[in-house]
Amino acid sequence: MAATKATPLRLIAVALFVTAAAAADTYTNHTVGGDAGWFFNSTTNKTSADYRSWVGNQTFNLGDYLIFNTNTNQTVIQTYNKTTYGSCITDDALDTDTFQYDGGNNDFGSAMMIAVPLTIEGTQYYFSDADDGEQCQHGMAFDIKVSHGLGLPPSLNQPPPPAYVPPPGPADQGESPPIPVVGTPSSNDGIMTTANFFVFMLLLLISLFA
Repeated sequence: MAATKATPLRLIAVALFVTAAAAADTYTNHTVGGDAGWFFNSTTNKTSADYRSWVGNQTFNLGDYLIFNTNTNQTVIQTYNKTTYGSCITDDALDTDTFQYDGGNNDFGSAMMIAVPLTIEGTQYYFSDADDGEQCQHGMAFDIKVSHGLGLPPSLNQPPPPAYVPPPGPADQGESPPIPVVGTPSSNDGIMTTANFFVFMLLLLISLFA
């Protein structure tokens, strides 16, 4: 039987399938902006890359990382709130849906590399709010959609720590035994006081000599 000859179209389809399968079997580090990095020129008000175009060539999955090669002139804001993203600032952002990353260096212009893990499926937004949001307004922003892929790796799929429970106080360690109270007995308790004793003896002597 003669072998079936593969057409170029079929070869292309197979190549695409193999590429997609290989991509789904690994986690990827996505360098934001490619070689251009994450920078903003405040003189020309231009970004070092077209970040929305860069996103179009990427596939993002759980467990991947975004790598920001930048410096402290820019910020890296991650948010799941489209309103915060549209405002280009974080003044009204919530701690539960917006996060700022830094490289631990506050010196202006210091180089830093920031790695952001992708741990939640769905749409998320990134921008720089430096210069009161001006960098974001001039293109220092992009949004991505994260798919499930392989799911989170064990290193990122850790259960949250248990809630803090304060140690027991003295009142919680069992009831203390009752403290006996020692009082002074009164004359009505059947106990003869010194004054009563002398009165008794005086009456006894009078009765003897009467």
